[in-house]
Amino acid sequence: MTYFTASSTDMKQVKYVLLDCDNTLCLSERLAFEACADLTNELLEQYGKPERYTVDKLLEEFVGQNFRGMMVNLQKIHNFQMPPEQLEEYVNKEVGYVTKKLSEKCTECPGATAELEKLEKQGYPMAVVSTSAKPRVVASLKKVGMDKFFPDAKVYSAATSLNPPSSKPDPKIYLFACEQLGVKPEECVTVEDSRSGATAAMRAGIPFIGYVGVYGIEDGKERMEQMAKTLKNDCKADQIMYDWKEFPELLAKIEAK
Repeated sequence: MTYFTASSTDMKQVKYVLLDCDNTLCLSERLAFEACADLTNELLEQYGKPERYTVDKLLEEFVGQNFRGMMVNLQKIHNFQMPPEQLEEYVNKEVGYVTKKLSEKCTECPGATAELEKLEKQGYPMAVVSTSAKPRVVASLKKVGMDKFFPDAKVYSAATSLNPPSSKPDPKIYLFACEQLGVKPEECVTVEDSRSGATAAMRAGIPFIGYVGVYGIEDGKERMEQMAKTLKNDCKADQIMYDWKEFPELLAKIEAK
């Protein structure tokens, strides 16, 4: 594979590499949904709703959303209303459950660390921009050893960094991160794996690479190709990445535009 560098005279170097965390850097999404499935079904039972969610069903319907966003949509789907204090109670419970599980079991998306090391050596500034609660993101990064690339100040969370909290596909967290970092959205690039995250990047005006390799790992080739089409056609991904080894070449293509 040919590797390109941003020093080429015909390329405009990206000023900041912004990265989603869950199922982009870290294989954390399934673990997180395992931790919150019980809470989801507990709520449905409390409100007399017969439906119950498996981990796979939660992933299918809510992947890319944080727990707060998921609970807001769950109420709309099943027609019930949680008092604000109960919503906060369950959001806090979920953060604790998920953070514990991720700190014990989280692993990296294959090849991600090696590419981050290359980016660091090439002088690219990097930050994480996630929809998930910051304690959960930090726990994932620490477990896989990526916290060395992302100090606390370079981890932005739609659930924690914003007031009021938000969730992708709302682009607010991307716009907030860009403002804090002193860059324009179009001067950055990001990597997203979900429709929700990709939509947030698209709405923020940030060029992005759609990472679908995780679907091949967890769901099989058919699902991976389906998501590639979704991110490319519906969310207007600039490039599609099947393996982190492809990242340098895809980044160079974006910089060459």
